Amino acid sequence: MIELQPNAKIPLYEQLYAALADEIRQGVLPPGSPLPGRRTMAAQQGVSVNTVDAAYQMLAAEGLAEARPRSGFYVQKTYGMLHPRRAAPAPAAEPHPAENAPLYDLSTGSVDTALFPARSWGRLQRELLYQRPELLQRGEMQGDAALRAQIAWYLSGYRGVCCTPDQIVVGAGIEYLLGCLAHLFAGSLAAIENPGYARTQAVLRNSGLACVPVDIDRDGLPAAALEQSGASLCYLTPSHHFPTGITMPATRRAELLAWAAARPNRYILEDDYDSEFRFDTRPLPSLQGMAGPDGPVVYLTTFSKSLAPGIRIACMVLPRPLLARYRRDFAAYANTVGRFEQQTLCAFIEGGYFTRHLARIRLAYKRRMEAFAAALRAALPGVQLGAVHSGLHFLLTMPGAQGERAMVESAAREGVRLRGLSEYYLARAELCTPNTVVAGYSALRDADIDAVAAALAKAWNKQS
Repeated sequence: MIELQPNAKIPLYEQLYAALADEIRQGVLPPGSPLPGRRTMAAQQGVSVNTVDAAYQMLAAEGLAEARPRSGFYVQKTYGMLHPRRAAPAPAAEPHPAENAPLYDLSTGSVDTALFPARSWGRLQRELLYQRPELLQRGEMQGDAALRAQIAWYLSGYRGVCCTPDQIVVGAGIEYLLGCLAHLFAGSLAAIENPGYARTQAVLRNSGLACVPVDIDRDGLPAAALEQSGASLCYLTPSHHFPTGITMPATRRAELLAWAAARPNRYILEDDYDSEFRFDTRPLPSLQGMAGPDGPVVYLTTFSKSLAPGIRIACMVLPRPLLARYRRDFAAYANTVGRFEQQTLCAFIEGGYFTRHLARIRLAYKRRMEAFAAALRAALPGVQLGAVHSGLHFLLTMPGAQGERAMVESAAREGVRLRGLSEYYLARAELCTPNTVVAGYSALRDADIDAVAAALAKAWNKQS
């Protein structure tokens, strides 16, 4: 007996269809049997003939019934291909994120979203939404020309990059761009800094490139070790090595450029992910700027650090020989960043908002770094802080501690999440400075600085 629920949110015709479909699938209504006439069914269920007709048409469309001229609807033979529908089991309840979240997160991948320029960004985006309907159409493969012009201006003035807008490719994050580069360098052996970004190694390997870690020294990746590795491709973070914070000096940069120029088809991938956040001096010129627009360097940067991780806008600058190959191989690809987001960033840079925003957040992060460093030194006498004046994290070494793992675990028990330095070693973790962790402060609230320092002191004083 079919029972319809007139007050339910599901329309009556869908309820009737679902009930009849289940009876057909379960064999209650055998193949070849007639369905009640539309008027008869309407009278039985207290619904309109149109409601019944809509349900029967849905059954016919799904192959569960067939309409016979001047005869009505009949149950269709299914040949055992249709099965009773069963409600999917309810997924197991997952713990609420807050239940497992630490009190204080000193990870390196976050930023302070309270510093995001929501008012100006939102106003620009709303204006574009109402005034630029053409942005709903597909844009250029490399990114909108206007945005690339603004990026070229910014990179030239603030990063020392020498390029034209046509050399810039906009993409949804560094990982996506690295995947594109892996295609262009298919068959190459890529050298990666050790310690360094495990994510970069994973992206390149997943894209088919073989990778070899190369140990860094106090000036970054040595050209001699790079030569010995046999690599023809090299991934670097010279402005602010991740995670040690080393700034590669000009002499080492020149040596690496000489390595790249020594043989054909050698290239350097220069990841300049956060050089805006250098607090003591101006950043050195980029490797790309030193090599020139057609030199053996691919420059990569992202706006996720300066704006927000959720805004997936990154770019790379390709030397023209590679640019020609990119345009040929990726001609069928659409750009991976929405045009409204592209044009919002374009207007944000062009209107001077971006440089003012950078000045504001640089000052905020500098003050936070200084306050956090002072609080740590007061709470933990003997603590050693490295790479303090650049980036949004520093290294914290606690002489006399019982090892890196013990430091991380005891901090977690006090509600502080951080990572040990050895976790960033792609090989030869025994080279890691002992009793050292990586402490990111970008997402740390100013009001929590003293509490975090006190929690770490409580955790680590137990070990000393």
